[in-house]
Amino acid sequence: MPRPVWSGSISFGLVNIPIKLYNAVKKKTLHFHQLRKSDGCRIRLKRVCANDGSEVPNEEIVKGYEISPEQYVVLSSEEIENVYPKSSRRIQIDDFVRLEEIDPIYFEHSYYLTPDKGMEKAYSLLLFAMKKSQKTAIANFVLRNKQYIAAIRPTENAITLSTMFFSDEIIPQKELEDLPSIENEPDQRELTIALQLIESLSSNFAPEKYHNEYREKMLSMIERKAEGQVITQQPAAEQGGKVVDLMAALEASLAALKKKTPAKTRRKKAHA
Repeated sequence: MPRPVWSGSISFGLVNIPIKLYNAVKKKTLHFHQLRKSDGCRIRLKRVCANDGSEVPNEEIVKGYEISPEQYVVLSSEEIENVYPKSSRRIQIDDFVRLEEIDPIYFEHSYYLTPDKGMEKAYSLLLFAMKKSQKTAIANFVLRNKQYIAAIRPTENAITLSTMFFSDEIIPQKELEDLPSIENEPDQRELTIALQLIESLSSNFAPEKYHNEYREKMLSMIERKAEGQVITQQPAAEQGGKVVDLMAALEASLAALKKKTPAKTRRKKAHA
């Protein structure tokens, strides 16, 4: 049973709804420990001075911000705490916008919001109102001494909250090199084939269709090694080369897809 990571309230206008915040995502990342090869002893990392290599105890460690190479401004714990954002236990809604106006690049981490006891009616009112208006709320709040902006939106029976990056955290595309210019329009024949290829690969999004193949293979290998099986070397994956003839590659891709797709399905798509 998941546990709330934060509790507070949503405020919009004069309406205040006490809520609980739950993680909506459980990352399944594989973690490895460092061991000594000879006997499997666990390796512990120490905090050492870069100048003389001596170990530094926790009470002698302070925080410093590098302002130039090897030049730091040292800050005490009290000084840092003085400028921490004030935790108000309130998610303050500032605006309502359309979800499609938000570039997904801004989304960071997702949570579920659930009503506190006795607040189901007010919670449902906000949920249904947001569904009816097809709007997403933009809010700000403080979590673990860090200030966030967030997108709050309705999903089935729950309200979800996604923390977002601030605008100055997003790298502008103008800083990237070698991007094609807007005037660089594709050849019309190539574009037509590319659109057909996209249409042939189009379907409804089904998240359960996709799997973390690396994690599954790694866990399988770990299980087999734990049982004493010998692991053989896997063949190296083929590396894709540069496309020399774009039109030929597009046509070959489309032809390969047509061979995989049953004729009945192709007729349905063509009719549509």
